[in-house]
Amino acid sequence: MEKRRVVITGMGAVTPLGLDVETTWNSAIEGKSGVGPLTRVPAEDFPMKVAAEINEFDPATFMDKKEARKMDRFTQFAVASALMALKDSKLEITEEIAPRVGVWIGSGIGGMETYEQNFRQFLEKGHRRVSPFFVPMMIPDMASGQVSIITGAKGINSCSVTACASGTNSIGDAFKVIQRGDADIMITGGSEAPITNMAVAGFCSAKAVSTSEDPSTASRPFDANRDGFVMGEGAGILILESLESAQKRGATIYAEIVGYGATGDAHHVTAPAPEGEGGARAMKQAIDDAGLKPEDIDYLNAHGTSTPYNDKFETMATKTVFGEHAYNMAISSTKSMTGHLLGAAGAVEAILSIKAIKEGIIPPTINYQTADPDCDLDYVPNTARKQTVRAAVSNSLGFGGHNATLVFKAYQD
Repeated sequence: MEKRRVVITGMGAVTPLGLDVETTWNSAIEGKSGVGPLTRVPAEDFPMKVAAEINEFDPATFMDKKEARKMDRFTQFAVASALMALKDSKLEITEEIAPRVGVWIGSGIGGMETYEQNFRQFLEKGHRRVSPFFVPMMIPDMASGQVSIITGAKGINSCSVTACASGTNSIGDAFKVIQRGDADIMITGGSEAPITNMAVAGFCSAKAVSTSEDPSTASRPFDANRDGFVMGEGAGILILESLESAQKRGATIYAEIVGYGATGDAHHVTAPAPEGEGGARAMKQAIDDAGLKPEDIDYLNAHGTSTPYNDKFETMATKTVFGEHAYNMAISSTKSMTGHLLGAAGAVEAILSIKAIKEGIIPPTINYQTADPDCDLDYVPNTARKQTVRAAVSNSLGFGGHNATLVFKAYQD
């Protein structure tokens, strides 16, 4: 059976760099940082002092206030981003097409804030004071569920929960749904709102986060002095569509999604496999799936978390897959600016990769000051670069050994 071509026709985002795609993109190519002082939880209680927070977001701009109160923050981000993406794609979900429009939105930890608030109520006042909305607000699939309810999309409705690979796996899984003909359009991406007491405490105990007190330089992927990731929050949503559907309605096409790879490390709960072996297999699988050769890739949006192991092993994996071309290829970690959005990271990074193809500009890795001999590739340091991008790869690597890679390319008839 012939695989259907799948294109991107709409994008929406709420990120630490901006409350929509354009602002996020412009901030990224200007090399702005979305990291600031930690304010969503008391900074004095934790060794972590900085975070990539979203401070201006008002859910009432996008939805009824009463409905918003029944949603955790991560769901509000997803709904807002989905509505922006639909508007961007000029897609109206009618009764006629609704059964062929699906939703697949990932989240790493779902409604952590809701969980904490209700657990506190339970401890202090007993079970009767736990909200009747507690469970439907907390579960990670509720971003997908609420987007379906609000938009009327009646096709497959799912959620990939694969830690920091959740957004990337969700987009890849949604891509395959259309490619094999089970839907014509998918609303897909990832959403996360993890800056809560318990999540911060957990990552601090695991010694995974940066303890730098300087927000402007805390997230420094591939730099020799990196000391951990910076937690962020937000969402990114794409409208994926079969080429036939997009052409039929005269939609604007941003790029084509052509490859997806997903592998498991079978190694350790938090550390990547030695030499990034699992990540290398995911990249190779995605490039093979796309029918491309490694040298066809002009840009790699790296997972690049700013942790000692990730950046070193991802660099090794890149050399394994790309060989000599690894040294000629532009690589950047936009987490240097957005922080690490956990389950939403891959979705926002997919959007930035697509914009790089469309605009011919590669966003930089900011805060790159001290070269690390283990990380010796071209990380587009500190300043965006004008360059034609024919094809881009985006990587996400999650706790539990989840590796996911997407390949996008410039759309041609």
